[in-house]
Amino acid sequence: MDLGVVLQCTPPAARVIDLARRAEMLDFTHVWTFDSHILWEEPYVIYSKILDETRKVIVGPMVTNPATRDITVTASMFATLNEMYGDRTVIGIGRGDSAVRLTNGKPCTVAELREAVMQLKDLTNGRSIEYKGSTIRLPWATDAATQVFVAAYGPKVLALTGEVGDGFILQLADPQIAAWTIEAVRSAAAAAGRNPDDVYICVAAPAYVTDDVAHARDQLRWFGGMVGNHVADIVERYGEGTNVPTSLTDYIKNRRGYDYNEHGRAGNTHTDFVPDEVIDRFCIIGPVEEHIRRLRELEALGVDQFAIYLQHDDKEGTLAEYGERIIPALKVDVAAKS
Repeated sequence: MDLGVVLQCTPPAARVIDLARRAEMLDFTHVWTFDSHILWEEPYVIYSKILDETRKVIVGPMVTNPATRDITVTASMFATLNEMYGDRTVIGIGRGDSAVRLTNGKPCTVAELREAVMQLKDLTNGRSIEYKGSTIRLPWATDAATQVFVAAYGPKVLALTGEVGDGFILQLADPQIAAWTIEAVRSAAAAAGRNPDDVYICVAAPAYVTDDVAHARDQLRWFGGMVGNHVADIVERYGEGTNVPTSLTDYIKNRRGYDYNEHGRAGNTHTDFVPDEVIDRFCIIGPVEEHIRRLRELEALGVDQFAIYLQHDDKEGTLAEYGERIIPALKVDVAAKS
């Protein structure tokens, strides 16, 4: 299983770049960032510096969207990074949350997201697309192999992911929900004539290595609030009593709005509706042995990568525990001599 880390672009940018360097040193394979250009610094600028100061980690947004980012600009940016540093980027994309809502916009439609995924896959990798009445391409982007991963919770976007996405991003670590979403993605891929195993599965969630579970819960309660934004959209779109698992939807019944000024922030003031049980299911909390157990559980479901949302008060400690104890425990032992 690959291991990634998800960072916020909170200033100073040098701090974000330092955490990315540490992640690579500790054998993480991916460095992701939030993409919310009003709340935090511009990630696309920071990617260039991360890539310049590392050797092999793959970098990308978790997640961008086609509402605030014109897909031709996004494609050109990632194709340029790949020309400069080799194929070391991935594009995570979704319908849009904080980036669009802070500017009084709306998440894009499922149809708009589908078109964006297909166009990004072609344009970033040197193929032509039809765009606003013209056929366009990046004539210099001939050797790229950029992949586009789709973040999804609801049935329609899960189906879209299986049909056209290179990868699937699930932003929570609950095994029951993971099993349901992965099956939905793989079934859609098979129905579209694709090999379901070709869709890369990435689960992203906060992780905190500690024996003080109560403190960790307080630090990570923000995540249940963030996920609740997407769940509220699903309930509004599909209503209750659908095939969406109640383990995903039930906990938002006491939700009362959301303050995007505190989006993704530990200790925020508007997520008291999130119960401890949800934090325990959605996140990975506890000693090293518990993290290994949970990761093995996800791996058995077919998860290819676990990416840690590193938004709490012990970033370096959790990184070090993963690098020194958890990542080595997940690796297959290879003998030097047989």
